[in-house]
Amino acid sequence: MENKELKKNTFEVINDRGEKVTCHILFTFDSEETKKSYIVYTDDSKDEQGNTQVYASVFHPDDPNTKLEEIETEKEWKVIETILETLQEEVKNQTNKKEEGTSSN
Repeated sequence: MENKELKKNTFEVINDRGEKVTCHILFTFDSEETKKSYIVYTDDSKDEQGNTQVYASVFHPDDPNTKLEEIETEKEWKVIETILETLQEEVKNQTNKKEEGTSSN
């Protein structure tokens, strides 16, 4: 993955069936706790419940040809899950506020 793709908020990967798939970057972040950089992304596929699939990997933002690396520890997954839960809660609260604003009109 080239960093110029990161600037467009998309990148392409080859899936396990050998197909080229475009992924959309949801966000990136650096963890003080693990001292690593992470990328959270989706290929817009859905799970059995109809939820959008979201993936996370380690990446090196300063490397122009960075490769996505697997997340190796439970500690890393916990950091990512905590951030995702916080973001979901924020989105839920914003949606509720918008709905409350439109229902009073």
